Amino acid sequence: MKTILEMKNITKSFSGVKALDNVNFKVKTGEIHALVGENGAGKSTLMNVLSGVHPYGSYNGDIIFEGQNCAFRSIKESEKLGIGFIHQELALIPYLSIGENIFIGNERAKFSVINWEKTQADASELLKKVGLNENPNTLIKDIGVGKQQLVEIAKALSKNVKLLILDEPTAALNEEDSDNLLNLLLELKKSGLTSILISHKLGEITKVADSITILRDGTTIETLKINQDEISENRIIKGMVGRELVDRFPKREPKIGDVYFEVKNWNVDHPQIDGKKIIKDASLNVRKGEIVGISGLMGAGRTEFAMSVFGKAYGKNVRGEIYKDGKRIIINDVQEAISQGVAYMTEDRKSFGLILIEDIRHNVSLSNLKGISRRSVINDEQEQKVAETYRNKLNIKSNSIYHKIQNLSGGNQQKVVLAKWIFAAPDVLILDEPTRGIDVGAKYEIYTIINQLADAGKSIIFISSELPEILGICDRVYVMNEGRIVGELNKAEASQESIMKCIMQSIGGR
Repeated sequence: MKTILEMKNITKSFSGVKALDNVNFKVKTGEIHALVGENGAGKSTLMNVLSGVHPYGSYNGDIIFEGQNCAFRSIKESEKLGIGFIHQELALIPYLSIGENIFIGNERAKFSVINWEKTQADASELLKKVGLNENPNTLIKDIGVGKQQLVEIAKALSKNVKLLILDEPTAALNEEDSDNLLNLLLELKKSGLTSILISHKLGEITKVADSITILRDGTTIETLKINQDEISENRIIKGMVGRELVDRFPKREPKIGDVYFEVKNWNVDHPQIDGKKIIKDASLNVRKGEIVGISGLMGAGRTEFAMSVFGKAYGKNVRGEIYKDGKRIIINDVQEAISQGVAYMTEDRKSFGLILIEDIRHNVSLSNLKGISRRSVINDEQEQKVAETYRNKLNIKSNSIYHKIQNLSGGNQQKVVLAKWIFAAPDVLILDEPTRGIDVGAKYEIYTIINQLADAGKSIIFISSELPEILGICDRVYVMNEGRIVGELNKAEASQESIMKCIMQSIGGR
């Protein structure tokens, strides 16, 4: 098998800190090559070097693509040679159609006039190729994330891509959409397409990859071949984190007290569609020192429930009762939620959880400015002390508290969001997909922090799409389906089968 890509001795630094240190990476033609490592290991940086996001001259080392020494100064130059990069944050325009998005910057035009007939015909062909049964005139905003990923692949194929890079393509997808995407990669492989797959989901990697390269702290640890080497998730994890990770979930002896937080008969209407109920008569409670999970399929209403409880941040005509420590409380907006000791860690850290262009210091203090100010004047010294304390306590890997959030890895960004809410000193924490898109090592650290918060007597609501995570960390589990709570299971009863049974029975009982 020929080599399509070789990256030799790639070294790249940011503000004097080495992100990549003499990395060597080789990909064979027609294979699916997985690139794995902890957050901050250098995976995305390496691919940004390859694709021209970090232009020639900003790094040291050589890129050899199809036998040719390359010096990409822009993304356009790498695309011209057949390298396509699908980033974790999709680059689609919601209010343009599928067809328009596929050919944006690559329009089907003559003398600067777009040929819409050809646009639609070519888009239909590409959609067929990626297995997406949608009209090319459909707006991007009207299709789900799984379908949007397929549009991104169609967009790459429209540029005659030879090497397709996918950065965490299934991070925001449900199980069915993830399987569809992986099966498509296998189909494209049959037609000769080479893929580089960055993913933290080790089960997916072992399912589709031909080779696996492990990065740790900006260096290449090893490359494993599926048919030659003995491969297991434990071996990959050891390569990634530098040690055996015997237990994925830290052990904890729960110290559970009385019921502390209660939501009763909660109903929420759709924010745009009159008369459409999103949450229907949902009730749950959390005890002091307890971690309560909310499980369910995509679209079950878990995030909508959490956001509506957190100061009516979602929906309209929100009604029901909230009790804290036995007393009824009224929460009409986010500020009231925070002042009542309720915090919500969003699943979308980049859009709603952080200010990316700001540093760690300003982000940590954001939810509790009163805690670092006097008479509405911020005490800079106090703010620095708080940020430094949480940076050390949560092991946020950065140069300093002045490190810009956008330059942190996903796992460290997630820790900053946690730090922000812990500093607000809440009694109740609602954590929505707190480990989405981060590696096993960073997950373990976040689970440990959550356990410590529970041990300190906090009441925690934990929302996750990953059933093993729900089962591994929660003391009790509520199951949601189509806006209703359809089951409640204690730790001994909770299993993947019992959770799915609750969901299936609720569907059958409609």
